[in-house]
Amino acid sequence: MAPKPQVSKEAKALAASNSSKGKKKKWSKGKMKEKVNNQVLFDQPTYDKLLAEVPKYKLITQSVLSDRLRINGSLARAAIRELLEKNLIRAVATHSTQLIYTRATNTDEAVKPEKEGKGAKKGGGGGGKAKE
Repeated sequence: MAPKPQVSKEAKALAASNSSKGKKKKWSKGKMKEKVNNQVLFDQPTYDKLLAEVPKYKLITQSVLSDRLRINGSLARAAIRELLEKNLIRAVATHSTQLIYTRATNTDEAVKPEKEGKGAKKGGGGGGKAKE
């Protein structure tokens, strides 16, 4: 066999960098979350929606108001305080970071007594065959 021609170190490095295995993986930038543009002050339609619809929500938190009304978190806290002062909502659980409220129901009213005839047992409820 004929001897291979002498190749310099620089030529070897250049050949290695130009080979297909030498390319580095390009990382994707990742999925960018779209920035939300929430209001920092109430406008009249949003305030009307707050007073009309929010007291009917089953779960009322700062994050729920921020998401549904597209308002800032601090504005949502202020809105909750205002609804609480007007007795439109009531507190379920209070914690330093998460305040949970629900719609105000008639809590002052005592439990209504059942009708007298409601407790009596009616026949035929078992579904079994009658003996002949």
